[in-house]
Amino acid sequence: MGALSYVFMLITVLSCSFLIQNVASDADYASALTKSLLFFEGQRSGKLPPNQRVGWRGDSGLTDGQSAGVDLVGGYYDAGDNLKLGFPFAFTMTMLSWSTIEFADKLSEKNELENALSAIRWGTDYIIKAHPEPNVLFGEVGEPDSDHQCWQRPEDMTTQRDAYKIDAQHPGSDLAAETAAALAAASIAFKTVDPSYSSTLQMHAVQLFDFAKNHQGSYSDSISAARKVYSSSGFKDELLWGAAWLYTATGLKTYLEYLGQASDTGGVRSTFSWDDKFTGAQVLVAKLVLDSKVDSSGVWGQFKSQGEDYICSLAGKGSRNVAKTPGGLYWFLPDNNSQYVTSATFLLSVYAKYLTEKGSSSLQCNGGPLTPSDLQSLVKAQVDYLLGSNPKGLSYMVGYGTNFPQQIHHRAASIVSIKQDATPVSCKGGFDQWFNRNGANPNVLEGAVVSTDGSDNYNDGRNNYQTAEPSIVVNGPLVGVLANLA
Repeated sequence: MGALSYVFMLITVLSCSFLIQNVASDADYASALTKSLLFFEGQRSGKLPPNQRVGWRGDSGLTDGQSAGVDLVGGYYDAGDNLKLGFPFAFTMTMLSWSTIEFADKLSEKNELENALSAIRWGTDYIIKAHPEPNVLFGEVGEPDSDHQCWQRPEDMTTQRDAYKIDAQHPGSDLAAETAAALAAASIAFKTVDPSYSSTLQMHAVQLFDFAKNHQGSYSDSISAARKVYSSSGFKDELLWGAAWLYTATGLKTYLEYLGQASDTGGVRSTFSWDDKFTGAQVLVAKLVLDSKVDSSGVWGQFKSQGEDYICSLAGKGSRNVAKTPGGLYWFLPDNNSQYVTSATFLLSVYAKYLTEKGSSSLQCNGGPLTPSDLQSLVKAQVDYLLGSNPKGLSYMVGYGTNFPQQIHHRAASIVSIKQDATPVSCKGGFDQWFNRNGANPNVLEGAVVSTDGSDNYNDGRNNYQTAEPSIVVNGPLVGVLANLA
């Protein structure tokens, strides 16, 4: 190779490297924020409102709950199927509310606060319906096996829509306490804009936490259908998480005392997710320590140090550091890894905020200090990866940028809109006509976030449910992360 050719090749390599690393500098976080909220409108179930912005969706699930004698119309479909699943849904609402509480001013600056509150309210209105009595909570609509055997738009559903509940004889402390957390957090989000609604949410939250505490058991033991999709690993974390949110919402000492009597604060966790809220509870208690509402000794110090160790681990400075893909994305688990990335970056975002508010210069980790700006840099790198600054140059947010997945595993997106062609799509006919079709989905589900694999690769195909299926659990925390960056 001649010297001139070598120099030219070197310049080309460096230029490509520079471009990959600096796609992020052109990232439009405000646009991504807008789309992250639009996604919730694409996931709506029920009678759609006049101000619905995702125009290719129609009314669906209008008889939900009838078989059980209750009105369960509304809420959100969980992912790319047509199931309404209360456990991950409640976690999503908690995180969307936390996003709105912490970054309300930034959401307002970008004219998205009203959309965030609407997204929460669409969920909490449904939860109120699903909680008709103090010790009764409906936690699922739709049966997984039946649903997964069909490929139909929500508007055409012919699958059975059984409604499943927990009650005093069939308890679900994890589901009830997570739902209590969701309503408590939402009550804070609505406290100034709608005090009456806030009070209603708080009343339901108090009842649900009492139900969770007084009738203990796992919801996936009571709702057998849930074991097929979102089986719970235990309910100690939800009880602490629920208590932390109820104390934050009410200021009542009974919830603080519940936290103070914890015999198990969780230790340093490997994920923060729909199934494991220990780290979330630890961070909420850490804020109480920072705000001098509790001292830093005993159980309070334990909560704080464990939550901070998880945050340190995200920076490679903790006791059990988080792995990364070769391209630099946090790598937790093969199924829908993005959900763990967005919840992790949310905790980094809020902790940077808490430290800044208290004038703390840094977080002391085993591997050295971390400043709030260090935490923000970690967040930015992860979000930039999701938005296209990655080895494939692919935006993992549908509708963002010019290069994004075209064939996500999602029934509504993959079948022509009922507004365009009202011909019913049959259960099995949807597979032949739409699922197996080699071509882009006819509808762009803006804001849907899919996942890379552990080697930074992505298979853009509807049969790829492992990484190509979006879910509401990804976007709940992402709204706050993007609002902060925007």
